[in-house]
This record gives sequence, C-alpha cells and structure tokens, in this order.
Amino acid sequence: MSEQRWRSGPGKHLPFALVLGVSALGLVRIFQYHWRQGAVLLGVSLLVAAVLRILVSDEQAGLIKIRGRGMDAFLYSTLGIVVIAVALTITGGPLSR
Repeated sequence: MSEQRWRSGPGKHLPFALVLGVSALGLVRIFQYHWRQGAVLLGVSLLVAAVLRILVSDEQAGLIKIRGRGMDAFLYSTLGIVVIAVALTITGGPLSR
C-alpha cells in the first residue's frame, strides 16, 4: 500500500515539495532583508535535495531526479555547500545588518 502511495501523483512529488518549501522560506528571509539567513536556507534546501536523492528510489524522486543518482547527489551537495560557504564568508555590502 505504501508503494502505491509513492507512485501516485501527489506522493511522487513529496521530495520536491519539501525542497521547494525550504527554498521558499529562504526567499522569504531574503525579501525580509535577512539575506545571509535566506542564502543559508537556499543552500540547506540543496543539501536536503541531495540527501533525498540518495535515500529515495528513482520512481520516488519525482522532480528532483535530473541525472543519475550519484551525479545528482554530488551536484546538489556541492552547490549547497558552496552557497552556504559564500553566504557565511561575505562581509559588508549594502545588505549587511
């Protein structure tokens, strides 16, 4: 029964919805002039996508599946780490608080 739930329309897109929710929260923080927190949340959403891509099967991955499992996980995690590192190391600028 649980396998059927994952193959249905809404269940197939749950991993993408989770990543999209964290990304939306990050964008809200950026629009509230907390750009550093928002950028970190965007990086975290990429790390969540990497973890989900490793843990769920190809059928369950839905819209976070782009390439092979290993390549997706590598690219999501690398980009997530880079975004977080840049957000934490930038100092000054017009958006500093």
